[in-house]
Amino acid sequence: MSVTLGATATMPGAKTAIDINGVAYEAVMGIECHVELKTETKMFCGCRNIFGAEPNTNVCPVCLGMPGALPVPNRRAIELLVMAGLAFSAEIPAFSKFDRKNYFYPDMPKDYQISQFDTPLTQGGVVPFWLPDGTQGTCRLTRIHLEEDTGKSTHASRDGRIAGSTHSLVDFNRAGVPLMECVGEPDIRSGAEAVAYLEALKRTFVALGVSDVKMEEGSLRCDVNLSLRPIGQAEYGTKAEIKNMNSFNSVARAIESEIARQADIIRSGGRVEQETRGWDEAAGETHAMRSKEKAHDYRYFPDPDLPPIEFAESDVTRLRGMLGVSPQVRLDRMIGVEKLSIVQAHNIVDKLGLADYYDAVVAAGAKPQAAVNLVLGDLSRLANETGTPVSTSALRPSRLVELIAAVDAGTINSKTQKTLVERFYTTDAAEIPLTKIIVDEGLGQVSDSGAIDSIVAEVLAANEKTAGEYRSGKVKVMGFLVGQVMKQSRGKANPALAEERLRAALGEPEGAA
Repeated sequence: MSVTLGATATMPGAKTAIDINGVAYEAVMGIECHVELKTETKMFCGCRNIFGAEPNTNVCPVCLGMPGALPVPNRRAIELLVMAGLAFSAEIPAFSKFDRKNYFYPDMPKDYQISQFDTPLTQGGVVPFWLPDGTQGTCRLTRIHLEEDTGKSTHASRDGRIAGSTHSLVDFNRAGVPLMECVGEPDIRSGAEAVAYLEALKRTFVALGVSDVKMEEGSLRCDVNLSLRPIGQAEYGTKAEIKNMNSFNSVARAIESEIARQADIIRSGGRVEQETRGWDEAAGETHAMRSKEKAHDYRYFPDPDLPPIEFAESDVTRLRGMLGVSPQVRLDRMIGVEKLSIVQAHNIVDKLGLADYYDAVVAAGAKPQAAVNLVLGDLSRLANETGTPVSTSALRPSRLVELIAAVDAGTINSKTQKTLVERFYTTDAAEIPLTKIIVDEGLGQVSDSGAIDSIVAEVLAANEKTAGEYRSGKVKVMGFLVGQVMKQSRGKANPALAEERLRAALGEPEGAA
């Protein structure tokens, strides 16, 4: 896709090209995601892993770092992380270990964090994603490793007070929660790509049951490392790390803001400084937090309290068998083979249970577009109204296929189909054939021209003014007249035939208004 230089040019799914003094630059981004795992207990102790509890109530000597308290690894957390890696074709080494990452911060009670350094649980992998414009992208993974989360600090506001106090507050409920860090390679080139990549991660983790991935609750936190370089140059520019983004929309906005800021610095002859920057949602811009001239020396060393982890091939095979159908495989089929739109495919896959239901309807013989229209339309509406998910409703996929076929065959019209969908959603008389229901209740579509001509004559006689408006050129009133025919036929008339017979009775209009 060509981009006219002279300003930052951004299009849905497109690369971002920036003209800086006549030279075309590109943005280069690597994203690090921290994802809290969906386990009952914390990583190295038996404390509950739950969001929203009263501060400092889910704590014990282990997660508070008390002397002599020994950690015990959470087997379920390890298995969830390995499944996440396998979903993205990562390598699972036979040997892994935990390390101590040493640094001081008030919300880290031990003054070190149990993490992984040189031997993570997974290595490599690729995250494929679909962009809004219909193109595909990929981002390589460096690794996904396992660590424990820190506590949560609440700092004083600008006036130095929190609820009347001059002190910062620390809640250790989150300390020790199992956390996987997904480290991506610098393959992202635009805000649209960043969001699509993050959505692909989220979609997969939710489908696997690995995490609920709620940014508003802190179970997904991401940092973006961003720099600019001339297109074609291999060397990276000086990067800034962006933090404090609490939604995917914030990620996209923060990226665009930081691209513009760095471009302005380079354009004016300045030098981009390596630093950590925060995102100010209200101001719509990034701001300096701290300089980052040198890498931290965390003095990693193997944790002496935790034994190494060894994975047998049989363990990996067992976990691979628990993955189920990948969301990406479903998306590739829906978009590439079944020709659904990007939005339709994402809406189907992103709702748990909906993809299985849609697949069952298509497997039973329905055309994909007809199936998706009903599943995302009437069925999703009924799910919201009744509180019953589509996947557990009384409307069986095979019955929905019958309803679609009945409309295609002209046996019933779309209005009758809608009425039956609503009825069967909560109570489907599975033992009664659809054809019998249609005949016994007189629901068959009226497609007899003579019968419809009779109704058309009645409608035009009762709406002479509207008929005159149509003849004078106000063709938009045809919709009203068709509606009157449908009403007079109690919804059973063939809508297309009704419009055809109305046009024949009214004659050609003088002109379009």
